[in-house]
Amino acid sequence: MRVNRLSSDGVNIQCQTQTRPTRVVASKSHLNAETVTFIENIEDAIELVRAGSSLKFLKIAEGAADLYPRLAPTCEWDTAAAHAVLEGAGGTVTRPDGRPLRYGKAEILNPHFIARAF
Repeated sequence: MRVNRLSSDGVNIQCQTQTRPTRVVASKSHLNAETVTFIENIEDAIELVRAGSSLKFLKIAEGAADLYPRLAPTCEWDTAAAHAVLEGAGGTVTRPDGRPLRYGKAEILNPHFIARAF
């Protein structure tokens, strides 16, 4: 099911249902071994789209990517706004175990997370 959302400027944004091959966005500067292993374990062919900062969330929100595994440090301020946009477009952001990513913690570092269109 596709969810259409209207942004404040009147432009529709929406996540797509997962595509094949899975379009994965990853950090340009933090592509660590754990992230590479995660991506290699996705069954279908992968198209890796590298983008900086919160743009990875926005690529999913606009339907240009499907999955963003972040298994390296980020701070709350790096992700909070784009996280809200992604959820507004019908996507999700969870910790690898499925628990939600939370903000306003005493520790500003985020745990590992996976942002997805599905």
